[in-house]
Amino acid sequence: MSLIEYILMAVSSLFVIVDPLAAVPAFLAMTPTDTPEQRIKMARLACWVAAGVLLAFAIAGQLIFRFLGITMPAFQLAASVVLLLVALDMLRAQRSRVQETSEETAAGIVKTDIAVTPLAIPMLSGPGAISTAVLLHGQAANWAQRAALYLSIGVVCLASYLVLRLSARGARWLSPIAMNITVRIMGLLLAALAIQFMLNALRQLNPAWFAAPA
Repeated sequence: MSLIEYILMAVSSLFVIVDPLAAVPAFLAMTPTDTPEQRIKMARLACWVAAGVLLAFAIAGQLIFRFLGITMPAFQLAASVVLLLVALDMLRAQRSRVQETSEETAAGIVKTDIAVTPLAIPMLSGPGAISTAVLLHGQAANWAQRAALYLSIGVVCLASYLVLRLSARGARWLSPIAMNITVRIMGLLLAALAIQFMLNALRQLNPAWFAAPA
């Protein structure tokens, strides 16, 4: 895989699973009494925290797996199931409970500052996003691709901040119909990505299964 192909895969897959557009309604619901400036400040902190979490797991994820005795194919299979669950909810235009539960959203409403939890964790950098970052780091073939992944995480978190910043004064610009269509398309792409991760894991476990017939 070339560097350009890897960057496109990293940015698109991370943006799909972080899904800042779907986080906007919950973000506004949890900050009903905050001013636009306060919302922007929370969004900025949340995206910094999300970037730090994703970078930390991308860098240290495989070390943790080695310590726990978890193989990369096993994690790929588990992560692909998590991503597929999120994708199926997105295809139904629903916010997945893997990303955040209704209880977490309700708890956020009564908090004075929701930047770290639940906005940064788990809404932006939940299990699906963390799994994707670790998987992408495992697929990086060299230092150039690893650096590209770190940059991609920064780009996606910056894009998430811009989306949340735009919504700080209200989300009148966000058409429910357009958002549902976008979420469904992103869900289809995420489902394909989850299946690809699963196939990659199976190929590592037994390359003979994917050998061309003689």
